[in-house]
Amino acid sequence: MSQPDGKKIFFENLSGAGKAIAVLTSGGDAQGMNAAVRAVVRMGLYVGAKVYFIREGYQGMVDGGDNIKEASWESVSSMLQVGGTVIGSARCKEFRTHEGRLKAAHNLVQRGITNLCVIGGDGSLTGANLFREEWSGLLGELVEQGSIAADAVQKYSALHIVGMVGSIDNDFCGTDMTIGTDSALHRIIEVVDAIMTTAQSHQRTFVLEVMGRHCGYLALVSALACGADWVLIPEMPPEDGWEDKMCQKLSANRAGMKRLNIIIVAEGAIDRNNTPITTDYIKNLVVRCLGFDTRVTILGHVQRGGTPSAFDRILASRMGVEAVLALLETTANTPACVVSLCGNQSVRLPLMECVQMTQEVQKAMDEKRFEEAVRLRGRSFENNLKTYKLLAHRKPESELPTSNFNVAVLNVGAPAAGMNAAVRSAVRVGISEGHKMFAVSDGFEGFYKGQIKEIKWADVGGWTGQGGSLLGTKRTLPAKYVDKIAEQMRQHNINALLIVGGFEAFESLLQLYEARATYEEFCVPMCMLPATISNNVPGTDLSIGADTALNAIVETCDRIKQSASGTKRRVFIIETMGGYCGYLASVGGLAAGADAAYIYEEPFDIRDLQANVEHLTEKMKTSIQRGLVLRNENCNENYTTDFIYQLYSEEGKGVFDSRKNVLGHMQQGGAPSPFDRNFGTKISAKAMQWVTRKLVETVRHGRVFANSDDSCCLLGMRRRALVFQPVVQLKDETDFVHRIPKEQWWLKLRPLMKILAKYKTSYDVSDSGQLEHIVRNRPRELDASVAM
Repeated sequence: MSQPDGKKIFFENLSGAGKAIAVLTSGGDAQGMNAAVRAVVRMGLYVGAKVYFIREGYQGMVDGGDNIKEASWESVSSMLQVGGTVIGSARCKEFRTHEGRLKAAHNLVQRGITNLCVIGGDGSLTGANLFREEWSGLLGELVEQGSIAADAVQKYSALHIVGMVGSIDNDFCGTDMTIGTDSALHRIIEVVDAIMTTAQSHQRTFVLEVMGRHCGYLALVSALACGADWVLIPEMPPEDGWEDKMCQKLSANRAGMKRLNIIIVAEGAIDRNNTPITTDYIKNLVVRCLGFDTRVTILGHVQRGGTPSAFDRILASRMGVEAVLALLETTANTPACVVSLCGNQSVRLPLMECVQMTQEVQKAMDEKRFEEAVRLRGRSFENNLKTYKLLAHRKPESELPTSNFNVAVLNVGAPAAGMNAAVRSAVRVGISEGHKMFAVSDGFEGFYKGQIKEIKWADVGGWTGQGGSLLGTKRTLPAKYVDKIAEQMRQHNINALLIVGGFEAFESLLQLYEARATYEEFCVPMCMLPATISNNVPGTDLSIGADTALNAIVETCDRIKQSASGTKRRVFIIETMGGYCGYLASVGGLAAGADAAYIYEEPFDIRDLQANVEHLTEKMKTSIQRGLVLRNENCNENYTTDFIYQLYSEEGKGVFDSRKNVLGHMQQGGAPSPFDRNFGTKISAKAMQWVTRKLVETVRHGRVFANSDDSCCLLGMRRRALVFQPVVQLKDETDFVHRIPKEQWWLKLRPLMKILAKYKTSYDVSDSGQLEHIVRNRPRELDASVAM
């Protein structure tokens, strides 16, 4: 396989020799912290550095002794899937004092540690930066006390700090997502989905309190993900008189045949006078004004618990490796930085810039500058709030614009979790924009048969959490039936098309674009949203449904590995879906801690298979008890899952035995993950707003005519940006035979998986973060806002 272009660093010249790196977790725990610790330890050892655990956070640094212990490769085995932090976390009053920091400096110098990787919230990171600024002074004091030799001041002259934000609240400015947030959303949505079934049975109203003392991110995004009736967050308190408006909304929803109401409250929710809004206050209000049977559920520390999601494992692993690279590249003048996520890309930002901006948010809230607080939270937070308002609160008919445009929405290809959330969003945004929305059943097969009907606001209620495709979807392409489809477009006066689907949807849009030369009916704005578990659509880094599939793979791999717990050494061969695209196998392998992942994009032969077996045999003899190998279903027509299973079984005799498992369609089923619900909801809303703009631009004398390349687009995520790309321009980027893009960003993650599995390999750092400055107002066209 041809390697991606860019600067590469190899095992032998990526040197951390002579360096000592310590990793600690501080403040509140968050799922995914262990994945970050594992990545720091293994990447540190890979580059030749000594790596230390500091147990119990800053308390362990102050106390020293056995709290600061050298880490080995084996010491981080089997921790990827564990929630919380296995090295412990504690809040430390002593570290806040000068004497405490002096003790900590002494303990670090004794072990030659001058590189710190701190995983925690803004308080932990601020403490680390203060420690760094005081470092030379602390060493001077230690010399005066006779605690360290005079030459130690020169030898250990600078302390280098890199931070990773571990916080379920996602309350740190400068990053789209903090480690633990996605897992916390999983816990919340699992509870909400369960509560909705019992609430529906009894026609109840449920008031749910979620964490977020100073940040409403969890409340806002979970409300968006479950279609809650009302949400209360600290950054945007409701207007005075909100109680009456909320009761009117709940009452109207019940009148519209909805059997339940869900109200989500952040624990720090306040009104415009900074008075707390409690769950009991809301419950009593609903009972008094409406007489509805109302219950309160406080989720509490459930949100912090449980196994980390696939997203958090991948995020933490990428950030951990990036943190080690940042420490290797740092100089005495480099400011302490925090490793962040922007869109789909790693970035490094000055730590104190992020901390100061985070503190500005709280200051704005204290001073009742709420719009400013929302803006400071970042474009992603702002977009979440706008999208929620757009979808949850229907305007009266009298306030809606009258566009007289008809827009049809359909699903094409295999079902993918999150499709229904995208359709719901499209329908409601379309109605808000004044369009008449039409739903097409069963893709283009239903289209040419005339299975088209108007779809209303209430028709899509409760769709967000539903898996599969409620509209129905088929793989049928339109080319054979363009005349019949054109006839249906004419009969229903369809002025725009929104297609939600995978590679077949992309091919379909190309065929409709080419049919414009013959049929004017297709000279209308057309937009496609990528939705496929395979993530094999050109023009986008991520597709709706892929995250849900990854979580299914990772959960199953965890269970399969656990099944061998306490037995003899065992290797599992797991087959994943994806067609010829190795995304699920590769990224699932990274998230599950696989030893190898075989894919079509990276050709392999019998020598590679043999080398993998030998590598696993060596590891099994010395340390690990269980091995995991993933195989993409179409990676090689001869090296089948059975062949690889038999090879490992034969070659591993006497050391380990083998088992195989084909995951199959379980990867396609289930309720959509929070990420897929929100990704689908937000890109669909953005697509409908694009459709409206195009309709306004292309209408002449009451007739829509759009035949330019940029009126037939795919909306995809590219690195940091959500981009509308003409499908005709994506043809050259596509391998139509194997139904994959010619270049795929995630191939750069494969060496990371190999490094963490103890292989010596080259690692492409062309995408590693460079130190940037925090951007307060990112231009809209650069706004990915995709990490929910």
